Amino acid sequence: MNLNDQSEKLLYAAKTGRPTEALVRGLAETPFRQLTGELNDDTHKLAFWINAYNAYFLILRHEKGLQRPGIFRQKAVRIAGRDFSLDDIEHGILRRNRWKWSLGYLPYPFAPKLLRQLAVARIDPRIHFALNCGARSCPPIAFYSPDKLDRQLDLATRSFLESETDFLPEKKEVCTTRLLLWYQGDFSGMRGVRKTLERVLERDLAGWRVRFGGYDWGEIQG
Repeated sequence: MNLNDQSEKLLYAAKTGRPTEALVRGLAETPFRQLTGELNDDTHKLAFWINAYNAYFLILRHEKGLQRPGIFRQKAVRIAGRDFSLDDIEHGILRRNRWKWSLGYLPYPFAPKLLRQLAVARIDPRIHFALNCGARSCPPIAFYSPDKLDRQLDLATRSFLESETDFLPEKKEVCTTRLLLWYQGDFSGMRGVRKTLERVLERDLAGWRVRFGGYDWGEIQG
């Protein structure tokens, strides 16, 4: 079974409450050369690491009892004989070693060699509509496959933005998810944020003010 299939099976097991131990052990014991050999382009990397992030968040939260913020920082994810944190996966591999608190503008200058080796070649901002951190304002959990990835990420982006964006024509204001503010650099700045909203939601926002709503950090129940 290839690594992308394994990541989907692990996420399915974690999401449905099925046993995860054998799948976790299999990923932990995967030869590192297989990891780098199979995940040899951004499509395969994105699908694998998004699934892995969402699966391990569920495992660490519900099976291991880890809480925020430690759940993101603790190197509790073992894959191919290496230990990762959820932050390593999100901000190191998927965001190409961007500093977590820089709104997406600054690289992390002390990124370890491992994360630089595994990182994607280009940041795809649609990952922000695919990663789930357990909060009510997080995107819902879906499964990602290399052969369907582009369509799946487009669907996740449209679905999330439609549910999290309100238009106020009388004020010429649009209120949208705070994720776009926190990671605006990944979207090529505020101009890119505006273009993303216009393209995905098919609205002309010329002359409109963009503002960002609150973020509900309350945990999803169930």
